[in-house]
Amino acid sequence: MRSFLEPNMIPHCRLHRNLFVFNVHRLRSVDNLFVVVQEFKDYQFKENKEDALKDLEDLVKKLPWTEPLKVWELNNSLKKKKTKRKKHNLQSTASKEKLNEDGEEERTDQKDASKQLQDSAPNAAGTESASGQDTEKTQGGIPQNGNDDDNEQSDAKDESHASSGNENKAGDGKKGEGDVNVLKFRVTCNRAGEKHSFTSNDAARDFGGAVQEHFQWKADMTNFDVEVLLNIHNNEVVVGIALTEESLHRRNITHFGPTTLRSTLAYGMLRLCDPQPTDIIIDPMCGTGAIPIEGAAEWPSCYHIAGDNNPQAVKRAANNICSLLKKNENKESSTSLGIPLDIIQWDICNLPLRTGSVDIIVTDMPFGKRIGSKKKNWDLYPACLMEMGRICRPGTGRAVLLTQDKKCFAKALSRMGHIWRKGQTVWVNVGGLHAAVYLLKRTWERAEEKRSFW
Repeated sequence: MRSFLEPNMIPHCRLHRNLFVFNVHRLRSVDNLFVVVQEFKDYQFKENKEDALKDLEDLVKKLPWTEPLKVWELNNSLKKKKTKRKKHNLQSTASKEKLNEDGEEERTDQKDASKQLQDSAPNAAGTESASGQDTEKTQGGIPQNGNDDDNEQSDAKDESHASSGNENKAGDGKKGEGDVNVLKFRVTCNRAGEKHSFTSNDAARDFGGAVQEHFQWKADMTNFDVEVLLNIHNNEVVVGIALTEESLHRRNITHFGPTTLRSTLAYGMLRLCDPQPTDIIIDPMCGTGAIPIEGAAEWPSCYHIAGDNNPQAVKRAANNICSLLKKNENKESSTSLGIPLDIIQWDICNLPLRTGSVDIIVTDMPFGKRIGSKKKNWDLYPACLMEMGRICRPGTGRAVLLTQDKKCFAKALSRMGHIWRKGQTVWVNVGGLHAAVYLLKRTWERAEEKRSFW
């Protein structure tokens, strides 16, 4: 699912624009952000390759670049301001420690901080969008999460880059030869569909050449200032300008495993079950801990428990928790002494938890590919659902489970229909695999108890 805001939807007040762009970067369920230059719902490509590419070249001059580039400028200035503020905070902390040792007051640092916050006021407006998903890319694929349709079709998908450069300030038109600071840029093309007469490489190259000629920017594939996006999905075309340098899912996790879940997808799964204050939330197959760590960070009023039967996974999750604690300690406004999260090694089929003591279960079940096997899932899935039903609170409990082994899960759920009712199914793309997130509601029926811990 791709969501975005158009430039004309952005508030015009400078303060509101700043807050808008700042808050856009705090979105938790999207991987990448970009401002939309223009979207075409039904773009008619020429059958001939040369004619189709010529149309893309001519399109550059017709696009409304002014407002999107203002958004990019604002976004860029806010990023610089944030970096500048971080450096100042580090210097300020060191100064305060020295002043405290000498017994002097700390007012000088406070004045410096106030002055720093007033520097470099930005001058534009902002927008966002989740980048489209793909299964095959020339450089790093970004599977999308959310309410997606099946994208494991026979459509060929690819991505290519074509560079060009820019300066610290973007403009709507050509730059004069006297300009010293020339922006560097690249064009990234994401293409999906079999009816195109050109490749993504062709489109990125020719569209990028037209952009370079139009703005007199400089091409640079690696050290670029502006990334122009050309997303083509069958007859739908979206031209945009990237606002993020790396995916927003790169948060919280520092120690990865073979099946580490994206933080953006983890957030979406947690939000689907609508956690309430004081809820007890567990992930019985936590892996590297992406789900419980995201939960503890975003829903600190709940209590989170993570567990796995693999000692190496538990170790990675513990390391990720330590990294999050250090990250919180380094935050200027953080006064937290910890996070509401515990981790333990256990057996998913014999959990050391009291019957009916858990409000929510959120977990990424083994797909049977990198971990386990589809054959083992036929026994594992029903056993998991039975044990989850035992510990989950009857009537109000719910579970959000992710799996790509949909056939096995459907069979297991039919056997456990007396304790679980399927409420909603959300299709997602996980590393090119068409998976499903199931929202289950716990019935009032009593679940079988294998053994008692209490």
